[in-house]
Amino acid sequence: MAAKPAPVPTMPSLVAPAEVAAVPANHLFLELSNGGKVEIVMRPDLAPHHVERIQTLVRRGFYNGLTFHRVIPGFMAQGGDPKGNGSGGSDLPDLKAEFTGIPFLRGGFAAARAEDKDTANSQFFICFAPRPDLDNKYTVMGRVVAGMDAVDAIAPGEPPAEPTKIVRAYLGG
Repeated sequence: MAAKPAPVPTMPSLVAPAEVAAVPANHLFLELSNGGKVEIVMRPDLAPHHVERIQTLVRRGFYNGLTFHRVIPGFMAQGGDPKGNGSGGSDLPDLKAEFTGIPFLRGGFAAARAEDKDTANSQFFICFAPRPDLDNKYTVMGRVVAGMDAVDAIAPGEPPAEPTKIVRAYLGG
């Protein structure tokens, strides 16, 4: 009798389940200084602690006025650092990684971190293009569903000469 083949792991859906998308607090809106507005559907079904962190910080007004301090064309735009140089975070403890199995595609919204996988805090990045080299190495928390043109218009640089700011971050509902 032949052995059964090993089960093939299934990738979670790129599209948020209806019950996740129906929750207003899972919709993150970023009003940017470039005049654009971005809507991100966050995925607490995949990365509950990371999404909860973003929601907590948004409710505190933490992201309002912060810049996108590292923006690499063709790769990603990174923000969420109160120091504006990539070394800062919130007053909350760092988070353990929640690798999701979701691939890094254009519009992917993920937790930024230091070299140690369990150092995500307040910083995040949005991918401009697919980045399979990041798959299962960073926590994907959601995806841009509207306003990718505003993400594309974020000022480039490390740091940008005139960085794009998050004028206001808020949750739906």
